[in-house]
Amino acid sequence: MNIANDNASKAAPCPICRKPSTQTYRPFCSKRCADVDLARWLGGTYAIPAPPVDPDEEDDEPVQRRPAPRDED
Repeated sequence: MNIANDNASKAAPCPICRKPSTQTYRPFCSKRCADVDLARWLGGTYAIPAPPVDPDEEDDEPVQRRPAPRDED
């Protein structure tokens, strides 16, 4: 039994076109599908949902920031 062939048959399909993925472009099957996925990320098609924020609403407490460390000579 060849392990490489066994792993290839169990590989997940390309998430874009569902063809078998290739080692070179894993998890995609080709550069085209990898580019399609990248374009979806850059275009905002993929997004993590978050509750809406009202820009007019101000925070009650100001954000506390730590001072930058000083270089002591």
